[in-house]
Amino acid sequence: MSPETRRSPLRDRADDGLLSLIGDVPGLVRNLVVAEWNSLKGYIGKLVKHGGFTAIYAFAALFFLFWTIPAFLTFLIILLDLWIPLWVAALIVLAIGVVFIAICGALAYFGHIRKIGKLENPLAKVKTDAGIVKEFTDEF
Repeated sequence: MSPETRRSPLRDRADDGLLSLIGDVPGLVRNLVVAEWNSLKGYIGKLVKHGGFTAIYAFAALFFLFWTIPAFLTFLIILLDLWIPLWVAALIVLAIGVVFIAICGALAYFGHIRKIGKLENPLAKVKTDAGIVKEFTDEF
């Protein structure tokens, strides 16, 4: 094929008329929508893939954390047992754990749970908007 007969996908549109250009708009919009949809599908596919691996790794980390914390607490009890009786060492570690539980629970409650209760429900906003539209339409 010679270079003269090969057509470029881009063409000079300087001489096209207004109606011709307006007639091409639906096809251009369709191509844009299809390209955006394909881009969105690719993005969602990658997001699901990476999100899945992230969930697996997070689960594995939590699994090892689940077994590491008791091992550390046992180590701490044995370490304290070098200076004080075993039952006192276990009681101290238990008390420290209860204090941390209370602190974390208080931070969760006062920092976030009360704020969740104060959030406005989106359905309430929809009902309010629907009521405003209904009042407006009743006037006419």
